Amino acid sequence: MSTAKKDYKRVTVKSLIEMKSNGEKISMLTAYDYTMAKIVDGAGVDVILVGDSASNVMAGHETTLPITLDQMIYHASSVVRAIDRALIVVDLPFGSYQSDPKEALRSAIRIMKESGGHSVKLEGGKEVKESIKRILNAGIPVMGHLGLTPQSIYKFGTYTVRAKEEREAEKLKEDALMLQKAGCFAIVLEKVPAKLAKEVAESLTIPIIGIGAGNGVDGQVLVTHDMLGMTHEFNPRFLRRYLDLYSEMTSTFKQYVADVKSIDFPNDNEQY
Repeated sequence: MSTAKKDYKRVTVKSLIEMKSNGEKISMLTAYDYTMAKIVDGAGVDVILVGDSASNVMAGHETTLPITLDQMIYHASSVVRAIDRALIVVDLPFGSYQSDPKEALRSAIRIMKESGGHSVKLEGGKEVKESIKRILNAGIPVMGHLGLTPQSIYKFGTYTVRAKEEREAEKLKEDALMLQKAGCFAIVLEKVPAKLAKEVAESLTIPIIGIGAGNGVDGQVLVTHDMLGMTHEFNPRFLRRYLDLYSEMTSTFKQYVADVKSIDFPNDNEQY
């Protein structure tokens, strides 16, 4: 069992690589607003992902595809204002980097300049290599994302586990090595076999952050609203719900309604 080797007052890209080399696991959670980010950062989480999962969690879309670059910048700006310690990674949304490396660079620059985020994340392997190189050449840190890539949901047609077959597993390993050589500082592996994820983590010098990728990787990421139990429709095997806020908040709101209806709230001590 690994323990913290160093107290990082401010987590940087370099910090994550040090954590991996020291055997310290990396903690990563999502946040999309100031209040939640303030709590997550204060709890000592190493990395905060301003994920395009905001499309699902905050806006109620079925997929991550609809969220725009402007919306991602808005969410990231809110998070940045809350942070004292964590490294902030901001997702480049669908359509902002896939078609043209120049467009990818423009999108990344906008995120960095307008939100104050520390780095960007994008999905894919060799097919986005030129976009990654453009962004890195501008001095912007890039986190990769392989395995299940939600922005490609209509290509895959399902959210099932990826890279179970040998051919796809080999491509994933090749893409991971390519991302490291290109200069990415870390890679998220989503919903891939634990054995494969461990193999990738052990073969690379950059950190591998898993979500549904077992415990042989260098860190873990979850969607905060999922692990708090605020959402209840989504129940993948990899998700541990640390709270059941959906039930607790529902009962609390019902109690508030009852108190207002019965004129129990506000009482004499709660008015001027």
